[in-house]
Amino acid sequence: MTKNRLALLLEAGFTDRLDAGDTALLARRATLKSRYETPSWRFPTNWWYAVPGESYEGLFPALNLHDRFPVTFGEGADVADLPSRPGALPVCVTPELDGWRLIFGNLREVIGLSWDAMTGAVERLSAHCGEAHMFLEDIAGGSDVWIVAEQGSIRRRYAQESSPEWVGDPLPWEELAVDDEDFDPEFDEAEPNEGTVGATTACAYLSVDPTDLGPDTDLRGHAWLALSAPDVGHEGLAALARIAAVPLDYSAQQADSSARPDSR
Repeated sequence: MTKNRLALLLEAGFTDRLDAGDTALLARRATLKSRYETPSWRFPTNWWYAVPGESYEGLFPALNLHDRFPVTFGEGADVADLPSRPGALPVCVTPELDGWRLIFGNLREVIGLSWDAMTGAVERLSAHCGEAHMFLEDIAGGSDVWIVAEQGSIRRRYAQESSPEWVGDPLPWEELAVDDEDFDPEFDEAEPNEGTVGATTACAYLSVDPTDLGPDTDLRGHAWLALSAPDVGHEGLAALARIAAVPLDYSAQQADSSARPDSR
C-alpha cells in the first residue's frame, strides 16, 4: 500500500476491522515486497527493544499491543510520523533481522519514560519471549543503557551515571575495565564486574546493530504495526459519516430544485 493509504488506514481506524483474510492478503503483499528491501536504520529513535525471531509473538501481549497488521520494513520505519486515532498509537516490529526482531516507535507514550516502566517492559518481554534486550543512547541527554533480561529477570545491565552502573555478571564477550590496557590499579578504580562498552557496541554482540543493517543482513518475513489500545478505530465513524453526508444531500437537493419546472 502507499504511505497515503497506510496513513488513512490508521487515521480512520479500520485496522480493528481487518479479518483473517484481509490480514493474510496484507501479509503476502508485505512479505513479497520485503524480499526486495534493503534494511536500513532510517527511523529517528534512540531507544528500542530486541527479542528472538522464533519467539517474537510473545511481544504483543507483553507490551499490551493490539490490532496488528502487516507492513513492509520501509512503511514501518516511519511509524513516528504516521497518524493515529486518539489513544491508539502505533508501534513498529521489524521483520526478522539476523534472527532478531526490533521494537520501536512511540515508546515514550506507549511504555512511559520512568525507569520502572522501561525496565519493566524488558522484563515482561523476556518472560514472554525467553530473552529480551533494551538499548538506549542519548548523547545529548547523557543516557547510555543496555539491558539483557531472561525469563522475566534482568541478567546484565549497564546504565550510565547510575549507582551502581554495572549490575550482574559480565557476559562472555565483555572486556572488563580492570583488564583494559590503560587501566592502572594504582590510580584507577573500577568495580569487579565493570565492563567497557556502551549500548551502540553491546547491541552488535547481543542481537543486531541497527546502524549496520544492509544488503548482507538476513531479512525474513515482514514488519508489523500494532496499536496501544484495542477496538478504538471504528468508534465515532457513524457520526462522522453522517456529518460528511450533509453537504452531499444539500447539493442533491439544490440540483433537484433547479431541475423542477417554474411553478409560478
